[in-house]
This record gives sequence, C-alpha cells and structure tokens, in this order.
Amino acid sequence: MDERRRTPWEHRMETPLTLAALLFLASYAVRVLGHGLPDAVRDACLAVTSAAWAVFALDFAVRWRHSGKGLSFVRHHWLDAVVTVLPLLRPLQVVRTYDAVRRRHAQPRLSLHARVATYAGMSATLLGFAAALAVYQVERGQPHATIRTFGDSMWWACSTLATVGYGDVVPVTLLGRLVAVALMGCGVALLGAITGAFSSWMFQVFRRDDERPPGDFPGAS
Repeated sequence: MDERRRTPWEHRMETPLTLAALLFLASYAVRVLGHGLPDAVRDACLAVTSAAWAVFALDFAVRWRHSGKGLSFVRHHWLDAVVTVLPLLRPLQVVRTYDAVRRRHAQPRLSLHARVATYAGMSATLLGFAAALAVYQVERGQPHATIRTFGDSMWWACSTLATVGYGDVVPVTLLGRLVAVALMGCGVALLGAITGAFSSWMFQVFRRDDERPPGDFPGAS
C-alpha cells in the first residue's frame, strides 16, 4: 500500500482499532474474572473478544493486500503480525492512538524524556494487566500452582515487569511460562527505555551546568 492509500486507511481505522482493543481487554477481563456470571454473559464476552480479534485481523489483511509487497510486507511489519496472532498485545494500540491524536491536534508535545516515561508507563500498565489475566486464566486450578488468585497474578506481573523475579509465585504451565518469557522481554525493553531517557536527561542537565558561567549559579557572588 503506497503512502497515499495507507495513510487515509490508517487514519480511518485509528478509532475503531482503539475501541476494539479496549473492548477486547474489557471482555477478556470479564470472562476471566467473572466466575459467577451467567453463561449467557460469558458467552457474550467471548463473542465481543472474537469480534475484536476479527477487526485486528481484517485491518492487517487489508493493509497487506493493498501493499502489493507479498511476504515482504510481513517482514517489515512483523510486530503487527505478532500482535494479530497474539491480540493480548493489542491494548498498546491505545498508546499509539494517544500519540497520533496529540500530533494531529498540534497539542503541545512533552519533552522526549517525559514522552518516554509516559508511554513506557502506559505500556507497562496495559501489558502487565493483560499478562496477569492470561496467566491467571491458565494457572488457576492447576496442580502445584502458586498463582491461585488474580492478586497473585498481578503481583507476579509487577515483579516480572520490573525484572525482580522474587520467585514466590511462578507459572507452572507451558503457556504461563511462555507469557512470562514475553513479559520479561517487554520489561527489559521498557526499563531500558526509561533508564536511557533518564540518563540522557541527567547528561543534558550536567552539561548545561558545566557550560553555565560561574556567576550564573544560584548564590554565586
């Protein structure tokens, strides 16, 4: 898809994809946490989750078809392909849309360091919550499971994202461990981004202080 055709499509799909991402996460959360809900409600949540997934797949298929690039499109958009297959990552669409809306409306942009911290925080919150839901769903009721409540799962997600890994609660199923590996990678990447931004900010502060004439410092005579 060339830029002239891709941009209008992506602009039109920003709001539907964001709504689909939020609906996907909300319906999935209700289905996982709503143990005592009637079967009709849980089935409705499953239908909403499936419909949101279909929207993600349709968006990717349309962009792939109109690109005219065949498999090279998938290679250049591998992250979109992964998100389509693993829609629990789709809530990150909210972060992308938030940035796009700010740019479109020419709103005052935060500094680079503030943007990194803000987007990393939003991403960590969304990813941590989604991962906690997924691990809780597959771990609860398993023999020798240490993650028995959603509180346990949230604690595990926080310690995993922070790359602390206390080891008091750990997944015992294969799927749970795969989610853990993915969350570890995300945690390392997010912490690296925040650390790099903070280091850059400190470097700029110290450089400005070094370049400031001695008489400009507060309290200098």
